[in-house]
Amino acid sequence: MDFASDNAVGASPRVLEALLAANDGAEPAYGHDCYSHRARALLNEVFECEVSAYFVATGTASNALALGAITPPWGAVFCHHQAHIANDECGAPEMFTAGAKLIGVDGVQGKIDPAALRDILSGFPAGTVRQVQPASLSLSQATECGTLYDCGEIAELAAIAHDRGLAVHMDGARFANALVAIGCTAAEMSRKAGIDVLSFGATKNGALACEAVIFFDEAKAAAFAYQCKRAGHVLSKGRMLGAQMAAYLAGGHWLDLARLANRRAAELSDGLTKVPGVRLAFEPRGNQLFAALPRPVDAALRKAGARYYEWGDRGFGRMLTLGTNDVLVRLVTSFATSADDVRAFVSAARGAA
Repeated sequence: MDFASDNAVGASPRVLEALLAANDGAEPAYGHDCYSHRARALLNEVFECEVSAYFVATGTASNALALGAITPPWGAVFCHHQAHIANDECGAPEMFTAGAKLIGVDGVQGKIDPAALRDILSGFPAGTVRQVQPASLSLSQATECGTLYDCGEIAELAAIAHDRGLAVHMDGARFANALVAIGCTAAEMSRKAGIDVLSFGATKNGALACEAVIFFDEAKAAAFAYQCKRAGHVLSKGRMLGAQMAAYLAGGHWLDLARLANRRAAELSDGLTKVPGVRLAFEPRGNQLFAALPRPVDAALRKAGARYYEWGDRGFGRMLTLGTNDVLVRLVTSFATSADDVRAFVSAARGAA
């Protein structure tokens, strides 16, 4: 009953098999191997255009390096004030932009409000020497609250940013989960909606340690290879990243994995809504679920061995009013979550209610 994170599980068997296959023989180093070429070709198919794709080992590197490519040291990155890049990456975006400032923007359910974005941008006119210069907008898909931007919402925010000359980044750590929940194409949820650079996550959804930074405008990636090398994210045995990404994408495997994780979250949601005293912040669309548990239920679940995080408010104040006897928790499912895990969790909660 491990619902702490989709990082808690290993890689999918298909990805592991691809790694074992890539381990045999020799291939050119530093990402010039056949596996990485294959992965880039598959990304071109997925996004329906020629992309510039770079493979790195962590989501933090993916986000921070991507922002470093589109934001100068004197620039500002606008993001939701609860965004992962603002609260959970130990200043990496600031470091890899060489000092750019992150500016928090309001919005309920972890989603930037268009009016709030317009309002805050009005306070950062370009050319004012005393201020950081507006440079980029970063959107999280899914958000830290587990909510999703629909394609129209992404397009509206991107248009506001582009009108002010900002580049638009998407933190897609759970891009696959969002995509299958919305039911659109990868291109529609990214470049066709105005995204300029995408941090395309695979680690949370079946890879061992593999993310891609994807530029839809090659000019924005002009110096990116050097940034990756300087940051220590050009692997000598780059085929180990290429092999993971190729296996992840081939035959829509990444979408199948995400559908399974989302299905388990829906089953967990359905079960918990029947437990007296348990309240959900909202019905999950992806693989994250946020719930207010009565303290006796929380204690019983932990005693039964369940793992999950107490979450605190973190922007949920307008979605869920907590009583003194409530604990707000985050529950995350993965492709490896079984139906038995869900049933055991719900049964333990029901037994304590």
